[in-house]
Amino acid sequence: MALPKTPTGIDGLDELTFGGLPTGRPTLMCGSAGCGKTLFGMTFLVNGARRFGEAGVFMSFEERAHDLSVNVASLGYDIDALVADGKLVIDHVHIERAEIELGGEYDLEGVFVRLNHAIDSVGAKRVVLDTIEALFGGLEDSAILRAELRRLFAWLKDKGVTAIITGERGDGQLTRYGIEEYVSDCVLLLDNRVIDQVTTRRLRVVKYRGSAHGTNEYPFLIDEEGISVLPITSAGLAHPISREAISSGVQGLDAMLGINGFFRGSSVLLSGLAGTGKSTFATAFVDAACRRGERCLFFAFEESPEQIMRNMSSVGINMQTHVDSGLLQFEAARPSLYGFEMHLARMNRDIERFDPSVVVVDPISAFRGPSAEIHATLIRLADICKNKGITAMFTSLSTANEQMNEGERSVSSLMDTWISLSDIEANGERNRVLYLLKSRGMNHSKQLREYRLTSHGVDMVDAYVGPEGVLTGTARVAQEAREREAGVVRQQAIDRRRRELARKRAAIEREVAERMSALEAEESEVAMMLEEDEARERTFIDERVRMTQLRGDGT
Repeated sequence: MALPKTPTGIDGLDELTFGGLPTGRPTLMCGSAGCGKTLFGMTFLVNGARRFGEAGVFMSFEERAHDLSVNVASLGYDIDALVADGKLVIDHVHIERAEIELGGEYDLEGVFVRLNHAIDSVGAKRVVLDTIEALFGGLEDSAILRAELRRLFAWLKDKGVTAIITGERGDGQLTRYGIEEYVSDCVLLLDNRVIDQVTTRRLRVVKYRGSAHGTNEYPFLIDEEGISVLPITSAGLAHPISREAISSGVQGLDAMLGINGFFRGSSVLLSGLAGTGKSTFATAFVDAACRRGERCLFFAFEESPEQIMRNMSSVGINMQTHVDSGLLQFEAARPSLYGFEMHLARMNRDIERFDPSVVVVDPISAFRGPSAEIHATLIRLADICKNKGITAMFTSLSTANEQMNEGERSVSSLMDTWISLSDIEANGERNRVLYLLKSRGMNHSKQLREYRLTSHGVDMVDAYVGPEGVLTGTARVAQEAREREAGVVRQQAIDRRRRELARKRAAIEREVAERMSALEAEESEVAMMLEEDEARERTFIDERVRMTQLRGDGT
């Protein structure tokens, strides 16, 4: 039989625990100060009351009810309203160490009575005890401590409530006393790390009796919208694919790609030097998607949304209209605001809520830190987008030298299409050139293409290859002028040769005509001579005939 589970309602946590916390069993949530144990517990109860119709009890041994209500109000939780509706009970139990007599037998009967009354008063199915160290802080006898801990956990099981018990992180062990994790059916470990002055919160399921669970460390985010856990380490390679092509927003680039655009659901890397127009290409892509009626999410890490919209208006792209229509949403933050994984958790939550078809991250090179962490973060973000069929475009600032920077090297293998933007210096000016380094699944152009950023967007210039390679800007104009001049010279030479040939032809034709005339005259003279000869021959024959006749008459 499958283990019954109680959903927490916390984004991501139910996914990595495959359904939630074990129903009717205690769960230990331990961690150092400031990692969010109390907020997790209160969110568990609030979601139970609001979304699942299960009343809850929060028994605090440190904070008073009023303080708790004020502290969680920043997450949008109206604790007082839930208490008034009979969906939540908050009980503050004050324990003074000086009042505990170690000489006698110590037990938790008083706590059990109060807790039992609170549970029965609202029919609670969920219980949070915060924190266990405050409850047992006055005990120094380890034998009594262990016995009472086991008794507490057994009592909660017998009561049939799904409980979260918070505890502080111990030295060299999960908890201070080192026994709580063994008697708990489920143990969640919260961690709050500070690396390079940037804080990152992580969660790990240490144990979960009777159930499979995620075993990695998962970043989680606590902000004004509540708690969200990023459960995805990698979506694997089983994501769906599409053969549909969507426009890049630049007509000439679409033609270079071979299928008239990018494959839907693919990942695109747009890298280039500063000033090459990476953001312009990205916003052209967003503009084309919004014009198709698709929702777009733009993550900006260097410029504010207002600055981006102002700058893009200079190239004829009006992004304000898309924002007003609800098709475009900006999410802007400095990279130093969170750690990599916190940014990833935030982006995952925004993608889940906005449900975009297109995502732009501008730029990934703004992140600083170990390449392994950057690579892991981008892998998970790319997998999130691919798994949802989202076409994602990432921009990256390249270095001025020929070698790839760390960000490009770590992410290039993940990308389906890689577009390189660069500057070419010639004749005292710099001109922009685009090249498709790779584009999986399509027969793309291999040429370098010059492009211009104009008032009506990106204008791709037809490829031009001179004697020394691709020419751009004034070098191209000068070369074209030289070639036009050379063409004129060649045409003049050809015309001159044609005139000479015509003169030779006329001279030869005249000579031929003269020779033909002489030949005809000679032929005429020969003919006359032949006629005269024939006439003389006929006369001679006639004379012979007449003489013969005269002789005959004489005889």
